[in-house]
Amino acid sequence: MTSPAPIALFVYNRPYHTGQTLSYLQNNLLAKETDLFIFSDGPKTDADKASVDAVRKLAAETTGFKTVQVIARESNMGLANSIISGVTQLVNEYGKVIVFEDDLVSSPYTLQYFNNALTHYADAEQVMHISAYMFPLQDNTLPQTFFFRAAFSWGWATWARAWQNFNPDIDGLMAQFDAAKTHQFSIEGSMNFWKQMQDFKARKNNSWAIRWYASVFLKNGLTLNPAQSLIHNIGHDGTGVHSNIEDTYGVQVAQQPVSYFPDVLHENIPAYNAIKYFLKNRKGSLLQRGLRFAKQLTLKYLPGK
Repeated sequence: MTSPAPIALFVYNRPYHTGQTLSYLQNNLLAKETDLFIFSDGPKTDADKASVDAVRKLAAETTGFKTVQVIARESNMGLANSIISGVTQLVNEYGKVIVFEDDLVSSPYTLQYFNNALTHYADAEQVMHISAYMFPLQDNTLPQTFFFRAAFSWGWATWARAWQNFNPDIDGLMAQFDAAKTHQFSIEGSMNFWKQMQDFKARKNNSWAIRWYASVFLKNGLTLNPAQSLIHNIGHDGTGVHSNIEDTYGVQVAQQPVSYFPDVLHENIPAYNAIKYFLKNRKGSLLQRGLRFAKQLTLKYLPGK
């Protein structure tokens, strides 16, 4: 196998989550052969300084990788600019990158999956993105990995050849969509991807991820995904920049290696249907939504929250 891709880990002000993310990464099979770059954003306010410093202390003491380099930003770039800058830096230097944020726990086989896929599809121009997270799907007949259209951002990897198609310009992206493309982009209206585009234009979010998915979609790109998630997001506790308190996306992380990679470069229709079904039904009945909302309120106002 070629040299493992470097990891870009983006951190801010959550030492507990960062510690968990690093601990699980250290337990990955390829950790000791992998260069780790920790991009630490600067504090937005003086109130954030202590927690940012705590994260940087943790980062500086990190071992278990081939090399560890901490890139401490003096000012606050914001998550989107930090990720765009860091990913661009590493793909320009290494030709490929694995991307983590500070709230993702991984399987021992996650880095192996990423690197095998990066090698397998290195020259497949249509394959633009590798995801490690997958929703808790109900279809147990899906292959171990499959192609899909959307680029999910909870643990992912890409190549310089694909990242060069990233277009950060929201107006330029939106101008290329008609009604039919918008419908397909939003998985037939089952996910609010188009609203995320509109919200970015209206400055209601600062998402790099929705612009990356749009860039992939407009190039007719494919994303590789596992049927059983290799990542679990522990950030849905109200501490994240874009996260609420919820467990809709909770998964059991795969504890076996991925051995199958499809050679036919087409979106997997049963997987598409399984994901569409999950997205359409993820919020549950009115009763289930009410119970979840009540739980969120309870957690929000617990002591220490």
